[in-house]
Amino acid sequence: MNKSLSAFTEIKKQLLSQSKLTDKIVDQIKRKISKEYSLSFFPRNSDILAICNDEELEKLRPYLMKRRVRTLSGVAIVAVMTRPWACPHGKCIMCPGGPDVDRPQSYTGYEPTSRRGIRNNYDPYLQVTERINQLEAIGHSTEKIDAIIMGGTFTYQPKEYQEWFIRRMFDGFNGVDSDTIEQAHEINEHAKHRCVGLTAETRPDQIDKQTIDELLNYGVTRLELGIQTVYDDVFEKMIRGHTVTDSIRAIQLTKDAGLKITAHMMPGLPGSTKERDIEAFKTIFQSQDYQPDEIKIYPTMVIPGTKLYDLWKKGEYQALTDEETIKLIAKIKEFVPPYVRIKRILRDIPAHQIVAGPKKSDLRLDVQALMESQGKKCRCIRCREVGHYLYKNKGEFDPQSIELVKRKYKASKGIEYFLSFEETNHDVIIGFLRLRELSEDKYRPEFLSQPTIVIRELHVYGESLSVHKKGEEEYEWQHRGFGKELVQKAEDIGVEKGYKKISVISGVGVRDYYRKLGYERDGPYMSKIL
Repeated sequence: MNKSLSAFTEIKKQLLSQSKLTDKIVDQIKRKISKEYSLSFFPRNSDILAICNDEELEKLRPYLMKRRVRTLSGVAIVAVMTRPWACPHGKCIMCPGGPDVDRPQSYTGYEPTSRRGIRNNYDPYLQVTERINQLEAIGHSTEKIDAIIMGGTFTYQPKEYQEWFIRRMFDGFNGVDSDTIEQAHEINEHAKHRCVGLTAETRPDQIDKQTIDELLNYGVTRLELGIQTVYDDVFEKMIRGHTVTDSIRAIQLTKDAGLKITAHMMPGLPGSTKERDIEAFKTIFQSQDYQPDEIKIYPTMVIPGTKLYDLWKKGEYQALTDEETIKLIAKIKEFVPPYVRIKRILRDIPAHQIVAGPKKSDLRLDVQALMESQGKKCRCIRCREVGHYLYKNKGEFDPQSIELVKRKYKASKGIEYFLSFEETNHDVIIGFLRLRELSEDKYRPEFLSQPTIVIRELHVYGESLSVHKKGEEEYEWQHRGFGKELVQKAEDIGVEKGYKKISVISGVGVRDYYRKLGYERDGPYMSKIL
């Protein structure tokens, strides 16, 4: 055994012998052993994690994990990039990518996910494997994967490519090759890296019943829709190629299939103003036609090579500044409903690629600081999650104040219930469930045979835990029974409303969880007779 490995082993041994660990104790032990073994470098946490067995990992991971925030929402995010492929309408004026420049549509090729895709020749198996290895090396649990298919309009890729991509991606999670998507799904139900959620990006005008049926068969549980704005005149100026009517129709079809929705919104587009942008977000959150579950706010950026860049060069377009963007988003955050999650603020594009528009990578923190200085607070789900809250506010939490909260609202011709466990003293959310009474336009055969109510989402926050580990530590709120209670409450509402069946849009890797609660496979869903 070489000197370095001997030192790592001794560090691990001493860490495991401690009755209580803190970051300070970990640092002290590493320094002490490094000095004893005359190491010329300071051991990384990943060096120690690399020599741990599964049992040791469970004990040491919480103290050796780097970038803890990556899995504080209860899952490990794995983004996978598709090959460059055009959109059906051509290209929007702000779009920097596309096959003509050998980059995925709407991406610059410099984003971390883009670079990972390029390194691996856009092979989903290799991309998945690389990302999982990266997360595990810094101590994160990767048993619960929330996968995102990126790269523009996935549903416009040839069907053969879509099927290959999905199967190959699941093979990456499973570590073995399969012959069909269904076979890959069956393997993943009990795999080490289970896909608990699968998101695909697409455009509203690409959504119809056939497309949704195909996505459900792929195991997709969420769609990211490029809504961008609520104004048809802005759509025309950005050469978007679809209308407001397309957006509204796509959202309803998606919800009535039980899928979750993330809406992409772009303030600062040509033809809009700060005042119109604020009204657009009010429409998104308050109009029954929209009401997305999540949003990504992507302020418009000017990037060389785009048609928007040409307008900017001629003085015909003026982009938002960092300061204007911070003030605008702070204003928007004032009226975000407590059942919506702001998933992202700002595109993940390197500042040197942006010639005009917001460039600050930590914009969310600036927005938060501005709101705090004004005595205001964002109540979106992301800002209230228990894992992120405890990460910033150690000790300010009262488990005795956790209550079941029920919210009800109309959306897309149906009725939505947002059930959540919340620590009401500090406005912290532990977990939630989205339940939908479908519209009269529902079409899936699973929902037509008898009156059916649908669970569109179940999520418990806190540290992402191994499937068989019970939540006990400060950040560990999964596996304490909150999810089971939320499902029971949803079933109770279904019975009260006269429904005969309840269905859930389950990630492939979560099917076993629902089986334990009495649910059975029902097409792409898991269902239970009430």
